Amino acid sequence: MEIVKSLIFISLAVVLLFASIAEANIKAHHHEFIIQATKVKRLCETHNSITVNGMFPGPMLVVNNGDTLVVKVINRARYNITIHWHGVRQMRTGWADGPEFVTQCPIRPGSSYTYRFTIQGQEGTLWWHAHSSWLRATVYGSLLVLPPAGSSYPFTNPHRNVPLLLGEWWDANPVDVLRESIRTGGAPNNSDAYTINGQPGDLYKCSSQDTTIVPINVGETILLRVINSALNQPLFFTVANHKLTVVGADASYLKPFTTNVIVLGPGQTTDVLITGDQPPNRYYMAARAYQSAQNAPFGNTTTTAILQYKSAPCCGVGGGSGTKKGISVKLIMPILPAYNDTNTVTRFSQSFRSLRRAEVPTEIDENLFVTVGLGLNNCPKNFRSRRCQGPNGTRFTASMNNISFALPSNYSLLQAHHHGIPGVFTTDFPAKPPVKFDYTGNNISRSLYQPDRGTKLYKLKYGSRVQIVLQDTGIVTPENHPIHLHGYDFYIIAEGFGNFNPKKDTAKFNLEDPPLRNTVGVPVNGWAVIRFVADNPGVWIMHCHLDAHISWGLAMAFLVENGNGVLQTMEQPPADLPVCY
Repeated sequence: MEIVKSLIFISLAVVLLFASIAEANIKAHHHEFIIQATKVKRLCETHNSITVNGMFPGPMLVVNNGDTLVVKVINRARYNITIHWHGVRQMRTGWADGPEFVTQCPIRPGSSYTYRFTIQGQEGTLWWHAHSSWLRATVYGSLLVLPPAGSSYPFTNPHRNVPLLLGEWWDANPVDVLRESIRTGGAPNNSDAYTINGQPGDLYKCSSQDTTIVPINVGETILLRVINSALNQPLFFTVANHKLTVVGADASYLKPFTTNVIVLGPGQTTDVLITGDQPPNRYYMAARAYQSAQNAPFGNTTTTAILQYKSAPCCGVGGGSGTKKGISVKLIMPILPAYNDTNTVTRFSQSFRSLRRAEVPTEIDENLFVTVGLGLNNCPKNFRSRRCQGPNGTRFTASMNNISFALPSNYSLLQAHHHGIPGVFTTDFPAKPPVKFDYTGNNISRSLYQPDRGTKLYKLKYGSRVQIVLQDTGIVTPENHPIHLHGYDFYIIAEGFGNFNPKKDTAKFNLEDPPLRNTVGVPVNGWAVIRFVADNPGVWIMHCHLDAHISWGLAMAFLVENGNGVLQTMEQPPADLPVCY
């Protein structure tokens, strides 16, 4: 008996020893984000922009797979704010996810909140951004997740990592742009410039002196980590005379493929290798809009950065040309697709394959069919005409399955769920549209233009195997919608055009090596099918990442119940979670 007790004691000691070693190997990165107004000059004008630590874009965070991030956010600005860690799974740590009134109430001016979470099983490029109002126009930055210490990439080790954040700039206060749109019921004003790492580039006024420059040596391979942090615009991106080898997206590795151009919807990231194999010179990197909504105004301009060979014969900073010893060298401009080139978008998205065989759920417990699209509300009788500036005197709206999502304003959904607070939400989000119609047809009944409004969630049992067909509609206008699901990655097993037909389109399902992503571009006038396992308890919003559409209600949320035991149960809320009023 004593021998048995001794063996049990020794076994327990060994377990505790290994546990303590494992805990010691988890590296914690501590950061402080001070939200503040900062003078930022772009396009000849200076604005008091909201920034993190006075930086635009904000700080780049670098961690290894398995590390923990601890970020204290101190709000010294005049607006409420939250920070979302886009693409981080947040396993059991939904309190750190960040969307305002979904997982937390906002951090009020003068207050602070510390986000604590571990990044596990993800490698590649993620990012962070504000998730309140339109503050993410200037409050955003990159989050690079490197392989664990001692491990390597599944591709040629790059000489350097270069984040490229594609953004939008308003020659105005973005919060006011949103407020005016909500007041009038019309579409918000378009941005005045696109940017690369916060700079518009040589083709805009007062911008060429600060154009972003990426240096490269002959024969060198660098990893461009491209992030679409724009608010409302999918973007094409290319580099003059250089091939791009795509190796990852949304912090998941892909089977490498080579292309001349990539396209990213807002929220998406793409990792590409580029090699210095061209004559030493200065080559433009450029991004411009992909616009799929017909007759909708958009910013038809081009932002540029410069890929600059260190041995190039010229080299001023910015500008369209440079001189050295009397030699004048003109920058080489790439050819970008036409703004409405859906064929290029389709070819690109259909090239994505996971690096290895994927663990796709083959049996489904929850099968949802979700329409995504715009709508028009009739002008309320007590509104004056200036508050109904949508088409034909209406107000823009948007919905999923005819439900325009309304966020609560006094509690967050997760707090209401955790504390059992009644009256904040219901769990009757429909698994299919209330009315079946020709979703992508040209003659959609006007009776379908006005969705119901509500805070409806869809409840999932822990471990449920979920399939969602996301179907674009032609209500108002068909459009490519980048749909982002918080708290999860999902497999994109198929996409296509027209109305999804389960009798014939299931034959297109890729259950071998579909890409794993957190944001899917639902094709214009088409559909996409995603699958995931509901293994992360909490409340997780799924929304269009075109921010104009979020404000109109193009969202819903899943309530994933706890499973069995501690490891299948949400953590308790942290002590400093912002209070709700």
